[in-house]
Amino acid sequence: MNTTDARETPSHSLTDFVQATAERDQPGEVFELESDRMLEVNVQGRVWSKLGAMIAYRGQLTFKREGMMEGGLGNAFKKMVSGEMAPLAKIEGTGSAYLADAGKHITVLHLQNETLNVNGNDLLAFEDSVSYDITMHRRVSGMMSGGLFSVRLSGAGLVAIMSHGRPLTLRVTPGDPVMTDPNATIAWSGNLMPDLKTDMSLRTMIGRGGGETFQMRFDGDGFVVVQPFEEMPQVSGQAV
Repeated sequence: MNTTDARETPSHSLTDFVQATAERDQPGEVFELESDRMLEVNVQGRVWSKLGAMIAYRGQLTFKREGMMEGGLGNAFKKMVSGEMAPLAKIEGTGSAYLADAGKHITVLHLQNETLNVNGNDLLAFEDSVSYDITMHRRVSGMMSGGLFSVRLSGAGLVAIMSHGRPLTLRVTPGDPVMTDPNATIAWSGNLMPDLKTDMSLRTMIGRGGGETFQMRFDGDGFVVVQPFEEMPQVSGQAV
């Protein structure tokens, strides 16, 4: 008996293809995973997404780039100097938007009055009920070109994050810190504040950039999420 999923069949009829790849409706869900690499967002009002992540939509929706002054004057300054962090877009109206980014794996999280830090390049979407703030890691500033900025998400609502491949979550406990490659680090718990350390002995073991090897060090009680891939930061300026 052949148990191969229709989505993985190397050759099939057009009818089979349409049935196998058709969207799966789950009424009432704001975020629906059409696959592990594509997110359907059912908009009734406003949802935030990564700029450039929309691949299709239906309904009466508008897409607007995040304004410089949104989030306050402090965020405006951070946006001016955070060129490597992908900016956000507002999706407003009524309809469905389909989001994806470079074929990356998507994970949907439900914040329940909690806080999560996400690398700016790995944040796909979040509900308008979730507040955000751009965090500048001053201890890292001037020492490396990537990983300086993250988005701090707080409140209650759905958040979609991305990773190249399936992510791994590492527990951080007092007295047992976790060190990660900045370009493989996608998220960490809200109570942790990463520091940067340099280990010359690992310069040929970790990273592909040459020079000193920078690592993010997480101390305290929480978790850090990494991906099996070193992703270089993207420069902003792409279209919706």
